[in-house]
Amino acid sequence: MIIASSIVLIVTSLLMVVLVLMHKGKGGGLSDMFGGGISSSLGGSSVVERNLDRLTIAVGVIWFASIVALGLLFKGDA
Repeated sequence: MIIASSIVLIVTSLLMVVLVLMHKGKGGGLSDMFGGGISSSLGGSSVVERNLDRLTIAVGVIWFASIVALGLLFKGDA
């Protein structure tokens, strides 16, 4: 179980780095490559950016849960 949680933590950590780098900063981001440059004037952010936000939050929750699971598993070993 510890190995599986460690693998999930590593994969989600790498995915978090990629997802955060894809977000639009002040000068634009990689999300513009996927159609994020076309945004409506009413919404403020594009559909791609909102979906990227949702995906980043979901991966962040999984990342946090794997850290908690590893903490509980290692505490049980001590």
